[in-house]
Amino acid sequence: MRVLVLGGYGLIGTDVVRSLVDAGCVVTGLGRNTTVAKRRFPDVAWIEADLRRLDAPAAWRPILAECAPEAIVNCVGALQDGLRDDVQAVQAAALKALYLAADAFGTANFVQISAPRAATSAETAFMRSKGEADEALMASPLQWTVLRPGLVIGPQAYGGTALVRSLASVPLVQPMAHGDARIQTVAVDEVAFAVRDVLTGKVPPGRVYDLVEDQERTLEEVVRQFRGWLGVQPAPVVRVPRPLVNLFGRLADGLGWLGWRSPLRTTALNELAGGVVGDPAPWRAASGRSCASLEMILRRLQPTVQERWFARAFLLKPVMIAVLSAFWLASGIVALLDIPRAAAVLTDRGGEAGLAQLLVIGGAAIDVLIGLAVLFRATMPLAAKGMIAVTSAYLVGGTLLAPDLWLDPLGPLVKTLPAMLPALVLLAFADDR
Repeated sequence: MRVLVLGGYGLIGTDVVRSLVDAGCVVTGLGRNTTVAKRRFPDVAWIEADLRRLDAPAAWRPILAECAPEAIVNCVGALQDGLRDDVQAVQAAALKALYLAADAFGTANFVQISAPRAATSAETAFMRSKGEADEALMASPLQWTVLRPGLVIGPQAYGGTALVRSLASVPLVQPMAHGDARIQTVAVDEVAFAVRDVLTGKVPPGRVYDLVEDQERTLEEVVRQFRGWLGVQPAPVVRVPRPLVNLFGRLADGLGWLGWRSPLRTTALNELAGGVVGDPAPWRAASGRSCASLEMILRRLQPTVQERWFARAFLLKPVMIAVLSAFWLASGIVALLDIPRAAAVLTDRGGEAGLAQLLVIGGAAIDVLIGLAVLFRATMPLAAKGMIAVTSAYLVGGTLLAPDLWLDPLGPLVKTLPAMLPALVLLAFADDR
């Protein structure tokens, strides 16, 4: 079977692609940036496309002609509008156009990965657009199935599951917001198996299935189980006040317009507060099996030292970005506020005053540019490399023009060596999926 998987390198899409390839399907993955996916799955064909631009059936026709799919699986999701995301365009407009194009092309089967509580009357744009796409699919001539997984747990940490891991790793105390929210989990591989069972006819199509464990539990219990799974010592729970939670959400929303997809955005927090629950009975009746419990999922995953490293570093990444940005911006601004004094490092050693001041102005402008660039997701890796390059140039230039600074009691050159380390660490953390 030829299958087109939208979002084939995401949290769910990765396992769906792997499961379908293992089942002997000819898989084509589609996503906005497929460079890494091509390396990870060299036996899968990849099409690079931005769903925000695929809002008409005509835009989909060349894609369908290229891969000639007999089935399509949609694993794409956009939590909230931002620099890289348009929720309505990605989760509703593009899909409704695809339904029309797929029907005209003759594609037989469509599997939609949706979410519990998706409805056109939902409070958030995320759930409304999901509900709009679900309703349009159900009204289409396509043979459809809608799968609605709960909180997806897997070896790949992204979004909400990354946040749970990081919260569970906090030492001494356990910060908690919306701890009484009701949660049902599901293993990511079970979502992938469900897709495969639908496409192979093992479960009947034309239905909506919630993929959730049988038991409801609180978010506090989920985090507590993850804490034990990571091997972190139990700690007293500290309730984060709602105004502070809302403040974090607003700050994370702002980061969204810089290209970051923080799991602390207001949509994520609101959806979490509303609960992630569903009805496991229809899927159990159709498939003959229940989804694994959270205890079983964690027992199968078996945490490693890599898990603990990631959990501890996840919340440190935005802190590193903020500190580095402030450092480089301050460095540039302070120099610009007193150019003659900054230039004195060179003029006191015989340098020409005009040239020294030009070097100060140029260096300060570069510092400010780097400090701003590190705040944007798209330019952060380049900014980190720039920090390393500029610091190295400063070391070389200082050594050649003012070697006595190596013995200066304040250590202006000595201190630049460890100052490069945060940029190197940030560069190592550049990937977010």
